[in-house]
Amino acid sequence: MSVETPHKIDTSKLDEIIKSYDSKKSNLIAILQKVQEVYRYLPEEAMIYIGTKIEGLSPATVFGVATFYAQFSLEPKGKYEIKVCDGTACHVRGSMPVLNAIRNKLNLKEGQVTSDNGLFSLEIVSCLGACGLAPVCVVNDKVYPQMTSDAISMVLDTLMKEEGSN
Repeated sequence: MSVETPHKIDTSKLDEIIKSYDSKKSNLIAILQKVQEVYRYLPEEAMIYIGTKIEGLSPATVFGVATFYAQFSLEPKGKYEIKVCDGTACHVRGSMPVLNAIRNKLNLKEGQVTSDNGLFSLEIVSCLGACGLAPVCVVNDKVYPQMTSDAISMVLDTLMKEEGSN
């Protein structure tokens, strides 16, 4: 398994995270969540390191956990994680044009989930639990209800302006 790593892995930071969870294998998910928070994904080198540092674990076990749970990403995610709901209510009310507008605005090719500048990641989800507000997008933790292609374009323009990129 080869994952491109744009970050140098700081083993002292990993040691700090592992220690903060008492170096227990029962805390593996929490450790992986914290590592992903730091790097915005789970670098291969970090998973191997964790698997060798915690007693009773192996790198294979760490990879198994990381690939089993959908919350973990083995690829770098952007600073802004965009989730587009494509559940029934959102789909019927126009989530696909919103999704296509995001892909066009961010120049995402088929299968590409993170923008070339590393600022944005796009994920299609089955339900965000806000059917009455359909179609719904979430950027990081902010919910954007009743989205349209034009509205999501304005949201992205605002974020890009804040970042100084177009």
